[in-house]
Amino acid sequence: MDPVVVVTLAVVAVVALAVMTITVLIVLLRRIGEAGNKISGPSPEQEAEILAELEKARSEATDIRAKAESDAGEILRRSEAAVEAAAELRKEAEAEGRVLKYELKEFRSDLERRENRLAEREQRLDEEARRQAERARKLAETETELADRREDLDRVSQERKAILERVSGLTSDQARSELVREIENQAKREAALIVREIEGEARKEGEKRATKIVTLAVQRVATEQTAESVVSVLHLPGDEMKGRIIGREGRNIRAFESTTGVNLIIDDTPEAVLLSCFDPVRRETARLTLEKLVLDGRIHPQRIEEAHERSKAEVQELCVRAGEDALVELGITEMHPELITLLGQLRYRTSYGQNVLGHLIESAHIAGIMAAELRLDATLLKRCTVLHDIGKALTHEVEGSHALIGAEIARRYGEHEDVVHAIEAHHNEVEVKTVEAVLTQAADAISGSRPGARRESLEAYVKRLERLEEIAVSYEGVEKVFAMQAGREIRVMVKPEAVDDIQAQVIARDVAKQIEEELTYPGQIRITVVRESRSTEFAR
Repeated sequence: MDPVVVVTLAVVAVVALAVMTITVLIVLLRRIGEAGNKISGPSPEQEAEILAELEKARSEATDIRAKAESDAGEILRRSEAAVEAAAELRKEAEAEGRVLKYELKEFRSDLERRENRLAEREQRLDEEARRQAERARKLAETETELADRREDLDRVSQERKAILERVSGLTSDQARSELVREIENQAKREAALIVREIEGEARKEGEKRATKIVTLAVQRVATEQTAESVVSVLHLPGDEMKGRIIGREGRNIRAFESTTGVNLIIDDTPEAVLLSCFDPVRRETARLTLEKLVLDGRIHPQRIEEAHERSKAEVQELCVRAGEDALVELGITEMHPELITLLGQLRYRTSYGQNVLGHLIESAHIAGIMAAELRLDATLLKRCTVLHDIGKALTHEVEGSHALIGAEIARRYGEHEDVVHAIEAHHNEVEVKTVEAVLTQAADAISGSRPGARRESLEAYVKRLERLEEIAVSYEGVEKVFAMQAGREIRVMVKPEAVDDIQAQVIARDVAKQIEEELTYPGQIRITVVRESRSTEFAR
């Protein structure tokens, strides 16, 4: 607040107090005069009343005066406080004014410095513009000079080209094409030499490493051979049990076959019966059923059904346990229960005399060893290999290749896409695209083709060897053919006067190609063409 206003307010307050005091005194004097006029005439009661009113007026005057003095003091105190506040505000205003003057001074100096820098920059830009203009002028002169020189060089080049064309008898385009063709032929020869050298080294190193890996895998894994069978034999405590199995008018055997779906063969074999069925799980269930009936001794249709239900549950439990044991042996975890059950069912299935579940476990071990040698994920490779024949558990129920069926099952139960691809590509029914699929094929072939792994029938074996020899003999210039090492090697003897070394290589390649197209066999077959030259003279 402005100090002048404060002082004015204080003066107004004092004047008001003085006016109020004078007014009170006038009122008191008037009342006293009125009281004096009344004293001369009135009675004693009136005098007492007048004195009381006078005393009351005096008291009111005293209160008014005290209140006026108090108000005046308060106004004076506020006036002093206002004066002090005004002084403080004046000091603060002076301080702020000094700060503003300093900042204004600094702002002006900064503005002057910026103006100076802008002036210097403009001066430098002017100088740079002058230099650029000078450079542009020199460049224009240089370009003009270069254009003149280029015209001179073109003229000289045309003259030389004309002279060369007259001397060589070729135009420039013909000479260029000839030079490009010669350089291209030379580059092709050099590239062919380099490629041949690289391929030779790569083939040598690859065969060496592959042989080492496969040899280590085969040496570290070995399993027993299981005979192929589509029948099961159950020994009986005595021949009289056969009659109880057949039942009155054959009712028991008919009930057994209709309940289990397995053919029960009772012949002259002493104390034994045969169970025949293409489904190994169903055949094993029927064997356990008949075994329970024989031990119990009571054989009739109702007991057959009860025993079959118990045997079915037992076989199911055995399949699950076999699948779990296989995964524990391979160190594989977290597989769908349905896949484990299907895997366990393969313990009752054989292929070419080899137990399928044993083949899968053996292949998985081989794949794991090869993956470790190649520094790949051994667990993923084992998973691919142990599931590659999972479709064989359903081939008697679903039409199609077991590779494609197994891939569909694995995809349905959430297996990784690499595992699915390895399953569907292990017989080349789908193009192989991953390393895992290649190693799955290799492990499958090693397990199936190792000595003693599978057994063929004699008739099929002989026919295959005869066909191998027939294919090799059909070529011109072949003298003799020998199928050796159980059909895994063919030695072809050719006539040296009719077949040269290059033709011998061609015959070996053609024979191998025809065998691949016509025959199915595990592993690989080696074809060796022998061309022997002999010179004979007689000394007389």
